[in-house]
Amino acid sequence: MMNKLEGKIILVTGGSGLLGKAMLKHIVENGGIAINGDVSATDDIQNGVLSLDVTNFASIKKCVDTIIDYYGRIDGLVNNAYPRTKDWSNKFEDVTIESWRKNVDIQLNSVFEITQLVLSKMVTQKNKGAIVNIASIYGVLGNDFTVYEGTNLTSPAAYAAIKGGIVNFTKYLASYYGPQQIRVNCVSPGGIFNHQPTTFVENYEKKVPLQRMGMPEDIAPAVSFLLSEEAKYITGHNIMVDGGWSII
Repeated sequence: MMNKLEGKIILVTGGSGLLGKAMLKHIVENGGIAINGDVSATDDIQNGVLSLDVTNFASIKKCVDTIIDYYGRIDGLVNNAYPRTKDWSNKFEDVTIESWRKNVDIQLNSVFEITQLVLSKMVTQKNKGAIVNIASIYGVLGNDFTVYEGTNLTSPAAYAAIKGGIVNFTKYLASYYGPQQIRVNCVSPGGIFNHQPTTFVENYEKKVPLQRMGMPEDIAPAVSFLLSEEAKYITGHNIMVDGGWSII
């Protein structure tokens, strides 16, 4: 159904990234007013782009205040940004406590900061709004490290901890803000194709019932649905968009 987001003002953090671009496109296609908040962006609110460094509260506040000043409200927030350190891909035994702390801070704690600020605006609005947090199958399930065999890839330990925290933080917020009619849900993508080594792709696809990796266009519709009035009685849920990975 087209235009299910008609007129909704929706901020997508990290909108210039792989998933973010698809989300922005789908929101617009469904009648929403999508705002890309990205660290690489230059402020241009009229064209739906704002500079946003989610690891910096002053930047968060400036971005959100600009939206409120221009539109008078914010109807949706998608916590999609994925900041990480250069040593993010180190194997567990090589992860330093400094790196662990830094990644928890810039990923998990940044979600808290922007969400708290946006919620403080939403509670004052007539139409309260909705939030969608982007987590992962590995925020719910244990890792299958066999898919990395024959490659130099791995799944960071902090990723599992951070995404698991986001899943339960979503449930907390849904319960806390439910009486104020603000909905908070979560989308957990499975593996997304991004030109990984052929060996990894083959290993992964063997274990997915739909026998392929996900694409950004597979994730965006679930996000739009949860932001829309079609999901007006859904809160606190985590939709696994994973080709069936989590069922076996």
